[in-house]
Amino acid sequence: MAASLQLNFKPLKPRLLHAKPASKSAPKFSSIRCSAATLSKSYTLTLLPGDGIGPEVISVAKNALQLVGSVEGIEFKFKEMPMGGAALDLTGVPLPEETLSAAKESDAVLLGAIGGYKWDNNEKHLKPETGLLQLRAGLQVFANLRPATVLPQLVDASTLKKEVAEGVDLMVVRELTGGIYFGKPRGFGKNENGEETGFNTEVYAANELGIDHVGCRVIVVENNNIQFVVENGNASMLWRKIVTNIASEFPDVELSHMYVDNAAMQLVRNPKQFDTIVTNNIFGDILSDEASMITGSIGMLPSASLGASGPGLFEPIHGSAPDIAGQDKANPLATVLSAAMLLKYGLGEEKAAQRIEAAVFDALDRGYRTGDIYSAGLKLVGCKEMGEEVLKSIDSKVAAAV
Repeated sequence: MAASLQLNFKPLKPRLLHAKPASKSAPKFSSIRCSAATLSKSYTLTLLPGDGIGPEVISVAKNALQLVGSVEGIEFKFKEMPMGGAALDLTGVPLPEETLSAAKESDAVLLGAIGGYKWDNNEKHLKPETGLLQLRAGLQVFANLRPATVLPQLVDASTLKKEVAEGVDLMVVRELTGGIYFGKPRGFGKNENGEETGFNTEVYAANELGIDHVGCRVIVVENNNIQFVVENGNASMLWRKIVTNIASEFPDVELSHMYVDNAAMQLVRNPKQFDTIVTNNIFGDILSDEASMITGSIGMLPSASLGASGPGLFEPIHGSAPDIAGQDKANPLATVLSAAMLLKYGLGEEKAAQRIEAAVFDALDRGYRTGDIYSAGLKLVGCKEMGEEVLKSIDSKVAAAV
C-alpha cells in the first residue's frame, strides 16, 4: 500500500426474467447456467448473509446477479458462508477460518449485514462487528468507497430542500484500516492529578496512504474535482503532503483542501459542490454517514472496500435492522446496488453493472417502494416483491438499452 499505489480495478462511480427467491433448503454452493447467452466468463463469489435482514437482502441480490449473468454470458458460482452473530451461534467466533479462506479464494465478496441485540453484551472479541474488522484485515482492503446519489425518483425523500438535494452525486473515499480507530498507544490511565484518563492515537505512516491514489483514480475516470478533508494536526499534515504529491501525477484533477468542520457544514449547505471527498478513517466514517442522509434513506446506498489486489468487499451501508428482520420489510436495493458495484469495481463487468442499475431505476420509475422510501400514491411493497419487480426489469427495454 505505497503512496504511489496502482490498483487493479476500474473506479467508475455507481449510478434485475423473473426468478424465485433462493430457497432455504438450497445447497450452499451453487451456480447458474442459462441458455440466454453463451457463458464466456466465470467468477466465484462469496456471500455472507450475516444477521438480521442480511439473509433477506442477500437473497435478492443473488438472484439479480444470477439473472444478469444469464443475459450477459457470465457464470457465477456462489459460496454462502456464516459471519457475524450467525457465525457466533454456529461456531463460537464471529469470523470462522473457513469463511475467511473462502472469501480470500473468491473473486469478490458480498456482505448483507451483521450485528444484533442478542450479541450486544458479548466481550469485544466475541462481538459480530469484530468479525467485520477481521474480514477487512484478512482481505487487506483499505479504501472504502461510499457513493451518495440523490435519485430523481427519491428527491422528495431527502430531509434537505429539493433545490439543495436535487442533482447531488458524490463519492466519499475513506481510509479504512488506520488512524484513531487502530492507532497505538491507546487505553486508560491516570494523569498527574490522579484523575482517570482515556486516550487514543491518531497516527498514519506514509505507506498506509495508498487511498490517495484511489481517490485520484476515481476522479480521473469521472473527470471531476476532489476535496481532501483534513484537520490541523500532524497526521493530517502528512496526508496533505502526500495527496498533493500524488495529485501532481493527475493534471486533470482539481484538488482542494477543506477542514472537517467546514466540510460537515458544506455537505448540508451546498452538497452539489462536492464530487469526491478523500479523507481519513474517522472523518470518512462521519462524513459518509452525513452524506447518506442527504439521499433520504440509507436503504438505498451501497459501498465497496478495495485493496491493492485480491477480492473486494461489497455491502450496503445499512445495519442488520433486527427490529424488522424476517418480516419482509427490508429495502433490498442498497444490496442490489452493492452487487452492481461488485460487478463494476470488483470484476470490471461494467455492462452487467449498468443493467442492474437501470433495472433498479426502472422499478422505482414504476412506483414501487419499500416502507423506508414510501410516499402517498406509490406502491408499497415488501423486500421480496421489490426484488421481484427489479428482477422483472432485467430484460426490459430500459435495461436492454444499457
